[in-house]
Amino acid sequence: MVKTPCMASELQMKLKDTIHGCIPLDEKGDFKELTLLGEKYKGKALCDQFDLISRRAYFNREHPETRNKDRDYMWYLWSGAYSPLFGKKKMATFERYFLNDKEVQREESNMYYKLRDDKDSCCRILTEFGLDPEVSHIVNGHVPVKVGKGESPVKAEGKLFVIDGGMSKPYQKVTGIAGYTLIYDSYSLILAEHTSFESKHKAIHDEVDIVSTRSMIEHATKRIRVGDTYIGANLRQQILDLNRLLDAYRKGVVKVKSVG
Repeated sequence: MVKTPCMASELQMKLKDTIHGCIPLDEKGDFKELTLLGEKYKGKALCDQFDLISRRAYFNREHPETRNKDRDYMWYLWSGAYSPLFGKKKMATFERYFLNDKEVQREESNMYYKLRDDKDSCCRILTEFGLDPEVSHIVNGHVPVKVGKGESPVKAEGKLFVIDGGMSKPYQKVTGIAGYTLIYDSYSLILAEHTSFESKHKAIHDEVDIVSTRSMIEHATKRIRVGDTYIGANLRQQILDLNRLLDAYRKGVVKVKSVG
């Protein structure tokens, strides 16, 4: 998970939790507790620990004595039942290749995917990651939105958006569209739905193009400007530092070095 500041003011913070897969939950809907390297973690602490292990595995990949310790954890992140990157009880790739049995091929998803339609559950996740649920959203990937079957990418009363990989052609048979783009400007949150691009020949012959339908999800009552963002806060701090430096120079605390 990546916590990304979207826009922030001194009075409120508008933040997004960006999740590729899921936040592991148990059958009761509570944060799933796992033991990593002898310590127990759940929720944000679990994601932070997986992040630490992943970074360590990457930067130590040329050192066998440390690389081997993290190899199993990287494999678990790829296909583990409570991996935040996978979120299913098993990976049935082998079964889909070699067995013609739909039940055996079925991959059962984590409880998170059932509860992400619930506003209270999403707010609890946002709170766990230190975000204000009143002004925050979860942006979720990993699982295609089945638009053709009536599924909506906006869930939990607008607390969660699913931005799937529908631009990938193999997924378009599942989604019925070519994916979504979430746009945030100083005025609003906008969700763009894309149609598929079949071929150059069809585009030229039928004079068709990739058409995107835009829907406004949320409108800001007060336009957010650069001064309201973290960049604005950094600029104000730089101005403050420069004013202090200027004041120190005027008082003789800082001496000008002679040149030459």
